[in-house]
Parts: sequence; C-alpha cells; structure tokens
Amino acid sequence: MGEWVIFLPPPALPLSHSMIFATPRLIPAGDSAILIEWADEIDDAINDRVHACAQLLHDLARPDIRDLIPAYSSLLVCYDPARVAFDEMRAFLETVLQSAPTMNARASRAIEIPTRYGGEFGPDLAFIAQHAGISEDDVIRLHTRVEYRVYLIGFAPGFAYLGSVPEQIAAPRLDTPRPRVPAGSVGIAGRQTGIYPSETPGGWRIIGRTSLTMFDPQRDPPTLLQPGDRVRFVSVT
Repeated sequence: MGEWVIFLPPPALPLSHSMIFATPRLIPAGDSAILIEWADEIDDAINDRVHACAQLLHDLARPDIRDLIPAYSSLLVCYDPARVAFDEMRAFLETVLQSAPTMNARASRAIEIPTRYGGEFGPDLAFIAQHAGISEDDVIRLHTRVEYRVYLIGFAPGFAYLGSVPEQIAAPRLDTPRPRVPAGSVGIAGRQTGIYPSETPGGWRIIGRTSLTMFDPQRDPPTLLQPGDRVRFVSVT
C-alpha cells in the first residue's frame, strides 16, 4: 500500500443536517470494501481519528488489505475477498476500532505557501471579488488571514483539500472546467481551497499561484502537504 489517495472530489463545505455518530458505522461497499464512517460532517477531531485509524491499519500490514482511502470523516478499507470474508474483515475492523482511544494522530506542521494573486496567476480573483461584493485586495486579505487544515489528499496525487475559507469568499465551481490548470494554481470551490500539484483539468476558481512543488515522486514523502498539517497562504509579488 502506497500513498492514500481518493479520486472523487469530496462534498463542498459545510454539510447540512450533519452529525457525529455515537459509534463508527461499518458499511459494505461492493464485494471487496468496507466504509467506516465516524460522522457525516467536517470535524477536526473526527478527521484526526480517520487518519489515525488509517495509519494503524497501514502499520499492521495485513496482506488481505489492498488499500486504505481516507476522506473527511470516513475511511474506505479495500480488501481481497479471495483471502478474507466480509464477516471476518468486519469483525477485525470492529476490534481495531475498540482501540480508537489510543490511536495517535500524526503531529501537524505549520507550512506557509507563498502565492502570487490575481492577473495571469489568478484569473478568477475578479469574479470572487464581484461575487462577494468586495475588492480584490479584500479577497486576498480574507484568504491569507486563515490558518487552513489539510483534511485529505485526493483528486490528483498531492492535491490537498484545505478548509475552510471565510464564508464571504466561498464561491461555486466553474460551470465548465478548464481543460488545463497550471501546476501550483490556488483555487476555491465552495468553502474549500486547494493547490493544483500538476497541470490538470479543473473547475475550481483560480485566484493565485505558488512556485512551490506540491508533488514530487522522487521526494519522501512525495506530497508536500500531509493530512493534519496547518497551512497559511502568504501574498507575494
């Protein structure tokens, strides 16, 4: 098992009518996976639990577990049905979850992301300013004043989902995604913000760009940001 990656975009922040479950739910996901759900809302402590459980399962290195895919408040455990039956895997996971109070989340780091806002680097900055009814400088000020949490890595290798931007500058995705978004582009979608690690298609509103390398397969770990890290954007010229 390598880097944990989820390839479907998670829901926009926040979730309505949400709750934290008294005990984690174990839900069959096809014939070779079990979804563990701690909540249906975004919560820092729950996200810590998700990644701590993923790390524990990773460290146990069971050969019948094929992959671990953490999200905001859930963990998909993919297993080999030729090696282990559903009931056996479910019972194993229930036992693991009983040790949840002793699970330790990875220590977080504080990381600054130098960002050039607007112009050719942030073609959607003007839209967000107009959408919010404020100036472009105010958008930059609001975006840089928050310390963001890395909730998960997904969509593309090294793409970190960060939350949450101030509600005033939350913005909808593009109606039609761009075929090419340059590497390092900083975008907003709903109340999420993120950085494109490589040139890919994308539908987020692009407000700036950083020169930092977010993903390098020769680096260990290859992703610059890790779940639980704390991120601040710094405006540079």
